[in-house]
Amino acid sequence: QMCIRDRIDSLHLLNYIYTEAKDDGATQGMGRTLNISESGVLLETHTPISVGVTISLTIGFEEEVVDIRGRVVYTKENAEDMYESGIEFHKMDSAARTILQRYIAAFNPQR
Repeated sequence: QMCIRDRIDSLHLLNYIYTEAKDDGATQGMGRTLNISESGVLLETHTPISVGVTISLTIGFEEEVVDIRGRVVYTKENAEDMYESGIEFHKMDSAARTILQRYIAAFNPQR
């Protein structure tokens, strides 16, 4: 049972990195995927991410990993004192899209 739970957790967690205009360095962290499609992702994080920043997400499925860039279109605080950010993906190449599609299929198993 444990291995299924671990797989679900690793599927839900994404690494992210972004740079804000006012900062010198990049901010990186880990967020939890709440929802994902080919056009974007809803990411839950401990800290707010400013609207308008370009963010790079590391999305991996099994042995394949790809960095997909997107733009934060909104951020709101939720009931758990966490932040939910809607990220709209930028255009990506077909190899990246294929990995994203596999990730989405695993994330949303057919009921």
